[in-house]
Amino acid sequence: MTGVSPAQQLGKQPPTDWRRYFSFSTDHKVIGIQYLVTSFTFYLLGGLMAMVIRAELLTPESNVVSQNGYNGLFTLHATIMIFLWIIPTSAGLGNYLVPLMIGARDMAFPTLNAISFWLIPPAGLVLLSSYLTPGGPPQAGWWSYPPLSLQQVQVGDKLVFNYGQSLWIGSLTLLGISSILAALNFIATILAMRTRGMTLFRMPVFVWNTLVTSIITLMGVPVLTAALVLLWFDLNLGTGFFNPAMGGDPVVYQHMFWFYSHPAVYIMILPAMGVISEILPTFARKPLFGYQVIVLSTIAIAVIGFMVWVHHIFTSGTPDWMRMFFMITSMTIAVPTGIKVFNWTGTIYGGKLWLTTPMLFAMGFVGMFVAGGVTGVMLASVPVDIHVSNTYFVVAHLHYVLFGGSVLGLYAGIYYWFPKMTGRMLNETLGKIHFWTTLIGLNVTFLPMHQVGLLGMPRRVAEYLPQFTLENVIISIGAFALGISTLPFLLNVLISGLLGKKAGNDPWRSHGLEWTVPSPPPLENFEVLPVVEAGPYEYGIVGKGAGPNDPSE
Repeated sequence: MTGVSPAQQLGKQPPTDWRRYFSFSTDHKVIGIQYLVTSFTFYLLGGLMAMVIRAELLTPESNVVSQNGYNGLFTLHATIMIFLWIIPTSAGLGNYLVPLMIGARDMAFPTLNAISFWLIPPAGLVLLSSYLTPGGPPQAGWWSYPPLSLQQVQVGDKLVFNYGQSLWIGSLTLLGISSILAALNFIATILAMRTRGMTLFRMPVFVWNTLVTSIITLMGVPVLTAALVLLWFDLNLGTGFFNPAMGGDPVVYQHMFWFYSHPAVYIMILPAMGVISEILPTFARKPLFGYQVIVLSTIAIAVIGFMVWVHHIFTSGTPDWMRMFFMITSMTIAVPTGIKVFNWTGTIYGGKLWLTTPMLFAMGFVGMFVAGGVTGVMLASVPVDIHVSNTYFVVAHLHYVLFGGSVLGLYAGIYYWFPKMTGRMLNETLGKIHFWTTLIGLNVTFLPMHQVGLLGMPRRVAEYLPQFTLENVIISIGAFALGISTLPFLLNVLISGLLGKKAGNDPWRSHGLEWTVPSPPPLENFEVLPVVEAGPYEYGIVGKGAGPNDPSE
């Protein structure tokens, strides 16, 4: 019975009870869903924090929350959105899809896979528990620069120990361990468990991007974790690694933090780029344009990505030679990124476009990410960066890349693979309402930030000059619309997950091994392990036929 799964030999059936999602399951598909649901819950929480922030900024005066409360809100908002939403969601899609895409029965280390997920809920609870401490949540931003992060917290007329900052460090340390374990598992799975015929250059781009993302994670997270441990020592044990009052150097922390945190941008964006590279060929009814070039550009991004971090600290007394070197590398990384955009455009060009919800989100990703990339090249220039440093221009750039890019890309992936995960189709009308409200909301929110930033409005402040009132009212209205835009998505998932049209194995007439198994897939994915005889974009599209309501037919 060569190629037949052990579960099938023993006559086991895949569990169907909903309680498996609350158990210590080692099934990669269950773990993928656990990641996705948990991270989306934190996304909603981080979004509510953003709406409170924007309610505060409707007027120039601070009149909604206290100054300390505002500082805690923007610190936790950013921390949650980066470490508890985008990164775990990317890991969730990877967990669900990678074994299916490479013809494996599960991840290489199923128990380790479960552990990597189950570190996330307690890490999130540790972070949120900072609201129960005397000084409240951390107030030093998601970067937690010393000496600000080492200061005591004002509570009334007293200064109290910064318990919230210690909890922030503990939470991120747990999340870092989770990321390292997941990265090790992805690398082992992709390199050692591909089915027969699945060579490296026959892997789907999503798998390649997951592999490269995991390598970046393994190289960067230990440096961040080391910085956090030393920061904890300074805060709790009185050491002087980063504390200038003790002879420490706070700029060293900045170097260690950004050595991870700029590559972390690619940890957040590369999985979304992989999603886009799967979706565009499907709904353009064309093979992916320049598959090998896209793969090589991903590797180039990873390599150059570790040589750009200093552009975040051009204003921290960096010498001129260092500024010049990192300005050049920061501009250079736009080249492999631009190659991807060129290839995606070549994929769409001349295709018979099927404008489904996942296709709309994928195309929205390309447009919004390009907008964020243009301002990124501007910020790579030392004079421009110094001029707009610590202003809302930087906030606008960040959100066009990470919301217009990562979030739209992850939404595209959820819409695309939801039928595979549940066996049900999402409602296209609700999906398109979700897309357009999201696209409009994000542009109304983040586009005016460029203007107020260039005019000099600083970020991270609860009060501002009255001359910026109109722009901030517009931004806040957009933020509220962006928050409301999640409602059609939630409604769609709840209704369609229970009552949606049955999907079948391959509702999109797509490519890839994941579409050859039932929806949802059985316990160990394949009755008999498949044999791959062609590249991922050489089969499954041309000549395979069209999906329901497909205009290409």
